[in-house]
Formats: sequence, C-alpha cells, structure tokens
Amino acid sequence: MSKQDYTYAVARIRALENNLLNQDDLNQLLSCPDEDEAVEWLLSRGWGDGEEAKDGETILAYELNKTWKIVRELVKDMSTLDVLSYQDLHHNIKGAIKRVVSGRDAQDVYIDNSFYTDEELLDIVRKENWYKLPSFLAYKSKEAYDVAVKTGDGQMLDVMMDRACLESIMEAGNRGQHQVIKDYAEETVAVTDIKIAVRAERTKKNGDFMRMAMAKCETINVELLIKAALTGEEAIIEYIESTDYADGAEALKKSLSAFERWCNDRIIDLIKPQLRNSFSIGPIFAYIYAREIEIRSVRNILMGKRSKLPVEEIRERVRKTYV
Repeated sequence: MSKQDYTYAVARIRALENNLLNQDDLNQLLSCPDEDEAVEWLLSRGWGDGEEAKDGETILAYELNKTWKIVRELVKDMSTLDVLSYQDLHHNIKGAIKRVVSGRDAQDVYIDNSFYTDEELLDIVRKENWYKLPSFLAYKSKEAYDVAVKTGDGQMLDVMMDRACLESIMEAGNRGQHQVIKDYAEETVAVTDIKIAVRAERTKKNGDFMRMAMAKCETINVELLIKAALTGEEAIIEYIESTDYADGAEALKKSLSAFERWCNDRIIDLIKPQLRNSFSIGPIFAYIYAREIEIRSVRNILMGKRSKLPVEEIRERVRKTYV
C-alpha cells in the first residue's frame, strides 16, 4: 500500500482507538460485584453485536472477529500482518490434525478469525491437501500429521506445531515492512523460548526436547538457555539477567504468569509510539495487538469474577492498556 493508502486506514484506526478501554475503564470493570454485572458494563460500552445479552465469551469472540473484519476492509495486502495471524492459524491447523487423527469432534478448539474456515482446514487434513496451505506451513503440517498418525503422540504434535508457529512468526517479522513488526516477532519468539525453558525445567524435560521446542532468534542464545534450564530455575533467571529481558527476571521470580504479564506490558510499551505515526502499517498493527491484549484482560476479569477471586488477585492478571 502507498503512504496515502495508509493515511486513510490510519485515520480510521485513530477513530477506533477512542473506543479502546483505558486503565480507569478496567478499574471500573474490576469493581463490578460479579460476572453478570461485568458483562452488563461491557454491553453499556457497546461491546457485543447489540442483541440481547449473551455470555462473556460470545461477546469477546465477537469483538475479536469485528477487529479483524475492520482491518481486512482497510488493508489490501493482509500478508503485512501475518505476524499477528499466524498463532491462530497454527492453533487451528493443530486442532484440525488432532480431530482427524483421533476421530473426535471438538469445534470449540477452533478460533474463528483465521483465513480458513473450520471445515476447510478439516478437509485439507483429511485429504492431505497440504499444498492448499501457505508454503511455510505446508511441510511442517504434513510432518506433524505423519508423526501424529504414526505415534498417536499428542504432545509431540503440539511441540512440532508450536515451534513451526514460532519460526513462521520470525519469518514474517524478518520480511516485515515496519520495525515495530520486526521487534514484535523477535520479542515474541524470545519470551516464548524463555517460557519453554521454565516449563521444561519444572517438568524435568531434557535438552533434546527443548531444542525441538525452541526457535532461534537474535536476542536469546538457545543453547545457553537450555544449559541454564538443565541446571535449574535460578540459572534461567541468571541467564535472563544477562539479556535484553533482564527487567523480566524479577517478574519471573514471582511466577510464570507475572512474567507473561511483563512480556505483554513490554510489547504495549514497544507499540505506543504508533499512536503518533500516521504513514505506515505500524498503527494498524499496534491497534490489533492492543485489542487482543484488551480482550485478554477483560477475559481474565470475567474469569476471576466467575471464580469469585479477590479483586487484587484478578488485578494481577490485567495487562497494561494502549491508551
């Protein structure tokens, strides 16, 4: 797209940014006494399709789909935003493979904002028409499918497809048109590798497992991270303190969920300069990510209300806002 094309698209995004929730809004949502009141608050803010009140998950799914629908209307070449869509696409392919191999139906695993419908993906897997998938995914999907058929090992399928997802995110970042997309891809892969290391250490996985699960990036040395994980969690933290992610070490000392929140907040800080950019894909990318994080925070609040958790405990799961 030309700069003029982006100028029009960004103007639309600027208007949409006015509807994003800020920290005060999330505090109001947190103050709702229960999940039903929280859902009513969302409806009063225009969330949902305008019909009679539905459950929270239906509203959140609608909002995410609406976001992608708007963006597809604004952006002619959606490949510029592949880095944000790949996680859902890989998730859906992985789910389709599991359903075909196991013979069990589980439609709730499908995320309805991918470029393929649920039935299209199932048909591709059943007929092994891998060529209908993007080239970066076709070979990896076939490989994972063959392993699943031969071994029935669901965990191995997860590992193979999750690594394929990381590699495709990195590839999309490398060809990205904007530095913020490149930075997002790098940080997403790096922090995921760190989370893999922590979980592997806690479950006593070996180095070969971690090598199979992790993807290479510039800001994390995978071999040093694996070596640290084989030593213990303190060694992982010590290694992180020597990297660009040193500030996240304190969060990781608290919990893995605190580290995940730190990662999301760091990316929000990374994209905030796009609020002042009017001539590139950057603000559109930032808006999608901001919406995804906003929806995640709202989901965490609704789940906390449903489970009757203390407000302060729920607050710990709420992410930083874009506006």
